[in-house]
Amino acid sequence: MAIHYIFITGGVVSSLGKGIAIASLATLLESRKIKVTIIKLDPYINIDPGNMSPTQHGEVYVTEDGAETDLDLGHYERFINTKMTRLNNFTTGSIYSSVLKKERQGKYLGETIQVIPHITDEIKKRIIKGSEKADIALIEVGGTVGDIESLPFLEAIRQMSIDFGKKNIIYIHLTLIPYIKASGEIKTKPTQHSVKQLLSTGIQPDILICRSEHSMSKKECTKIALFCNVDRKAVILLKDVNSIYKIPKMLHVQKIDQLICERFNIKAPLADLSEWNQIIKNEKLSTGKIIIGIIGKYTKLPDAYKSVIEAIKHSGIKNKITVITKLINSQDIEKQGVFLLQNLDGILIPGGFGIRGIKGKLISAKYARENNIPYFGICLGMQIALIDFTKNVAKIKSANSIEFDQKCKFPIITTIQHCNQKNNHSILIKNDNHIKNAMRLGSNECNLTENCLSKKIYGKNIIIERHRHKYVINNNLIQIITPFGLKIAAKSKKENFIEIIEITNHPWFIGCQFHPEFISTPKNSHPLFIGFIQAAKKYQYSKKIS
Repeated sequence: MAIHYIFITGGVVSSLGKGIAIASLATLLESRKIKVTIIKLDPYINIDPGNMSPTQHGEVYVTEDGAETDLDLGHYERFINTKMTRLNNFTTGSIYSSVLKKERQGKYLGETIQVIPHITDEIKKRIIKGSEKADIALIEVGGTVGDIESLPFLEAIRQMSIDFGKKNIIYIHLTLIPYIKASGEIKTKPTQHSVKQLLSTGIQPDILICRSEHSMSKKECTKIALFCNVDRKAVILLKDVNSIYKIPKMLHVQKIDQLICERFNIKAPLADLSEWNQIIKNEKLSTGKIIIGIIGKYTKLPDAYKSVIEAIKHSGIKNKITVITKLINSQDIEKQGVFLLQNLDGILIPGGFGIRGIKGKLISAKYARENNIPYFGICLGMQIALIDFTKNVAKIKSANSIEFDQKCKFPIITTIQHCNQKNNHSILIKNDNHIKNAMRLGSNECNLTENCLSKKIYGKNIIIERHRHKYVINNNLIQIITPFGLKIAAKSKKENFIEIIEITNHPWFIGCQFHPEFISTPKNSHPLFIGFIQAAKKYQYSKKIS
């Protein structure tokens, strides 16, 4: 069967939720036994988001094969079974870099390099490559129609309807239907203008997905269909909801999956949304509330911790309890003290880089340790917990990470290169000329230790987790610390890096070097997050009876 392509563009304003919409549509098609994949085209000039500030662009999502990608790929993996790879996300910067490299190598035989055809051909080539194993490939074009950066992408996807025939292409346009409170009306004019802008690039949308705070009447939907030249049944409303996991059913009720199957002439079984219905049901069955504090320094933009927040939500659904996540800036803790940590049922310190806010994170780890509050340290959060333990329990005051003090006398956290030299192991790393330290990226096997809490939580001996870090625990110094009540719960299979630590005399205190949030889904919440939320619930109960 020929590969079919669905292209999704956005209009009016950014941040309308193209990633959620395309992921929800993909899970609908997948539930009909159709093999799907999703590709994100990002218009920015960066090669990838790896060096971008989380406060500007949100988290960096890491795939199994170690690609640093846009956070939308996290949405994709949380909704569909297909795993994302480095082929599922590329940027304008990576396209131009590839074309210029070929030009320097003489592969264009002296041609004048232009946007059309060289840049657009490279875009199309990558789309085709990333779609090879799918029946339907859904491609999200980042940004909004009218952005100058998006024009090469729009031209490339326009050309694909010529290359592959219109019968194999569907264009979906996601727009905003604003509600004017003063007049009590919703306005369709912005959508009309957005479609007009898209038409100027040579693309006529086949389906419109309309985001709105309010429902639309049949008359308003008919008006949109008429002025935007689409079929009435192809005007799909996505009203704001309190859970993104309701969206697949909302789309299904409006028969968008059937519309697509008919357009592509695909005979497929009806959608089976039983798993999603159960997720929604479990959300309603919550029997209480707990508060989890996320101690970070990128708290102005919640998307900086998107996967962590979603993983906490997944474990709340699994445990049938409502989890309120409270983002707390670690620099505020430095100024105001542990007052900000009171009334929390669990403390989580996520990954991050740099010395800013580290003091507040150390205060938080110490507070959780001394007060028996469930603590979950992820990547940097594990390293913070170990520094606190070494300084305040093992009483080695000179302990630190060389990330924060390159001349520290007791570097309990060191570089990957240092450990590589000691252990003589090779690992998958990103090490381009503009990055000071190598980065350990992607999935790695870890061996769990006998008689530890983590093994009990996982229920297995070997786990596979995703990594993104530059620094590791110093294997040459850790043995000095363990007699004070620290347990090494897991090590990597190949490099012998320490992957999980636990404090033995604490009810629930776990730090992991990897990022478990990257593989948590609403269907399969991650074991460590499930255990963390269970511990927080138990801690809350103990406070009530004490």
